[in-house]
Amino acid sequence: MAEAVANVVRMINATIEEGNDALDLSNCKLISFPDGVFKLLTSVSDNIRVITMADNMMKSISSRLFTTFSLLRELDLRGNLLTKLPEIVGEMEYLTCINLANNNFSIFPDKLTEIATLERINLEGNGITEIPVEKLTDMPALKWLNVKSNPLDSNTQSALQSPHNFETEC
Repeated sequence: MAEAVANVVRMINATIEEGNDALDLSNCKLISFPDGVFKLLTSVSDNIRVITMADNMMKSISSRLFTTFSLLRELDLRGNLLTKLPEIVGEMEYLTCINLANNNFSIFPDKLTEIATLERINLEGNGITEIPVEKLTDMPALKWLNVKSNPLDSNTQSALQSPHNFETEC
């Protein structure tokens, strides 16, 4: 864990020094987002628009991530061990893209349907059997949904084949 925290601190310091709006913590061997890191980020959290934490070993995401980075536009959590998202994700006012591919979701993260700005959802390679197609259809900004390589039930597959206001890959 010490190596992971050291990697994270190094990446954050580089982001702060360079004034970037993107924070890339991919392949940092994270099992969670270290709480101490939030203190380090308070001065720049309003500047961060994109966070990538792909290919780690995280089983859960702290709701603090969403309260600290309330102006987040893109979140990439692909290649982790996530099974759910915190309820507060539904309150993200600016999020346009979320990548949850290759995790351990068995249930569609319903709170995503409450994000009015969300345009792209990637849930490829999970264990999801049902998708709330009606709720997705009501999302004003949704343009693309990827649910390939999920064991979708036949009703969900049929519902996704109907024409929608968003593109579906299944």
